[in-house]
Amino acid sequence: MKSPIILLLALLSFSISCSAERTANSPAPVAQTQAPTQAPMPAAKPYVATDEVEKAQTQGALQTQNVSLGDADRAEATAAAADRKIIRNADITIEVASPTDAQHRVTSIAESHGGFVVTSEAKQRENSDPARRTLDFKLVVRVPSNQFGGAFDEIKSLAGSTPEEHVASQDVTEDFIDLEARIKTQKALEAQFLEIMRQAHKVDDALEVQRQIAEVRTEIEKLEGRKRFLENRSSLSTITVNIQAPKPVIVVTGTGFGQSLREAVSDSIGMATDMVLFFTRFLILMVPVAVFVILPSGLIIRSLVRRARRVRLAQALATPAPE
Repeated sequence: MKSPIILLLALLSFSISCSAERTANSPAPVAQTQAPTQAPMPAAKPYVATDEVEKAQTQGALQTQNVSLGDADRAEATAAAADRKIIRNADITIEVASPTDAQHRVTSIAESHGGFVVTSEAKQRENSDPARRTLDFKLVVRVPSNQFGGAFDEIKSLAGSTPEEHVASQDVTEDFIDLEARIKTQKALEAQFLEIMRQAHKVDDALEVQRQIAEVRTEIEKLEGRKRFLENRSSLSTITVNIQAPKPVIVVTGTGFGQSLREAVSDSIGMATDMVLFFTRFLILMVPVAVFVILPSGLIIRSLVRRARRVRLAQALATPAPE
């Protein structure tokens, strides 16, 4: 026979799980606005009230009712919009004359709106001319959600041109409400387990209840961590700013005969200078090769040739002359 404590735990877990599922799947409750009760019309005096008067009174009551319902709907919509959890992200690339100054100004804009700079990266742009090498910056800025529009517009106003711009929003209100309902259900389940643990008289029952409490506590911490993450992302918006200098523009202009002739002479002089420098460098590079490779090789070959000649001469002298 199983212990009644364990059976009670199983039954309680099943009922709480079913309740949590119904709470998560059910839509968020919508406040209903009750139309104001129309005040009773005063009794008409005999032979005095006419059809026109009754019609005017009816239209006035309907108009009052419509205005009241419209005001209530607008108030409800305003309250719902204020409670919504929206994650806003933006990615913008701006071109400025001085990227370093723009980087400092973006930091000042973020701080003036109650935000801060998360990361700041700098990368040097490659160029054959060292004087034209510039720094490109990438900043990740976090600002309060209600300051997102103002901060983004101020950062955008720094740019001479904006090659890229991307703004995205994500409504996580439904996820947030679902997390709150699940956390509430899990905390109720934890309270029930604690109450059962106080009534447990056996060690096995106490250990089983403790294991269930540990699982519920782990689930609560996981849900609360997700809730804190959504709160942080919705309360602070993220703006990624790429700052770079304008790319050089190549301007093609027409030239006359004299200009073309001067350019041809300049090109020929440049080519001759390059050839002289090439041969000069070649000779300088060949000096070590000649000293350490060609000269020793020539001396070795010369000694071998002389030795071969001496051998042939000795053989010729050793051979007896024919009779």
